[in-house]
Amino acid sequence: MRFDIITVIPGLLESPFAHSILQRAQKKGIAEIVVHNLRDYSTHKQKSVDDYQYGGGSGMVMMIEPFANCIEKLQAEREYDEIIFMSPDGVTLNQSIANELSIKKNIIILCGHYKGIDQRIRDIYVTRELSVGDYVLSGGELPAAIVVDAVVRLIPGVLNDETSALSDSFQGELLDAPVYTRPADWRGHKVPDILLSGHEAKVNEWRHEQALARTKARRPDLLE
Repeated sequence: MRFDIITVIPGLLESPFAHSILQRAQKKGIAEIVVHNLRDYSTHKQKSVDDYQYGGGSGMVMMIEPFANCIEKLQAEREYDEIIFMSPDGVTLNQSIANELSIKKNIIILCGHYKGIDQRIRDIYVTRELSVGDYVLSGGELPAAIVVDAVVRLIPGVLNDETSALSDSFQGELLDAPVYTRPADWRGHKVPDILLSGHEAKVNEWRHEQALARTKARRPDLLE
């Protein structure tokens, strides 16, 4: 699976993709993550990528040409399943969307900055707009990293235990059950006996009950 991320600040994405699961996925050749500097596609002498907005108002707007130049260059090299724009007014990312994206082959992610991007980019090129929550960040880089992380970990072969992702919170519309490890008794706080019983069916039943109770208490909207 390949991600092409278009950004005006590529340095913001160096660390998220250079460690842990995302690093291993790239080393295994399962995922390819390529970051493109939007300024490289500017036609201006100063490599500017933004301008004042028509109609007046505060804030600069990212111009259409640099994005179009980069997108069209990439599209000439391969077919893309999705061109995603990270935007606070997009559809909120959830586990179902991550599952859906994990079976795609090639994805472009656009990272906005300043006041936003020229609407024509969204109208002409973007196939999907995603948000990571009802708040505004300085740019789309961190949300893009979140999308890549959420998706890549679902690809077979990325996690050492491929069943791990299937039991995460929000898979099956439930939050995850409590988890424990050694020691079984820490300062009088004990692991539930059922988890030490070795009875797999009863353990699974307990975990489902706990997941359901936690979901009812913390995210009842998931059960509606």
